[in-house]
Amino acid sequence: MAGGPAETAAPVLPEGRYGTRRAAPSRRWRRWLFLAVALLVSGVIAWVAYVNLGAAPIDAERVAFSAKPGNAMEITINVTRDDNSKPGVCIVRARDKTGAESGRKELLIPAGAKYSRMSTTIKSIGEPVTADVYGCSYDIPRYLSTP
Repeated sequence: MAGGPAETAAPVLPEGRYGTRRAAPSRRWRRWLFLAVALLVSGVIAWVAYVNLGAAPIDAERVAFSAKPGNAMEITINVTRDDNSKPGVCIVRARDKTGAESGRKELLIPAGAKYSRMSTTIKSIGEPVTADVYGCSYDIPRYLSTP
């Protein structure tokens, strides 16, 4: 039974005719490279998640709002911050019935207590139906800070 499946082997090449056979390249470096890239990508994803999903250093929550005569809206907010020694700024806005922003105001939050409640009136270009907080920051514009 010559030539059966059990007896097939790699063909033997004539010596010296085709050169020497190269050894199989080591794939160990590919594993280390893949591991390094995976760790780098994981680190970047973790950092982006921490920056975007972590707790904000200063935050505001709308407590109440009410319409005022002359296309204005009064809003009351609670401000919470991690560093009460620094002043901050919150942007509040009024919206019309289509949901479009019709008025905006920057509200200076002076240094003081960790929790503070503030009220302000926002002028609107049309009839406002609601007011909300757009966002807060410790980066106070130069024109808003007191000299």
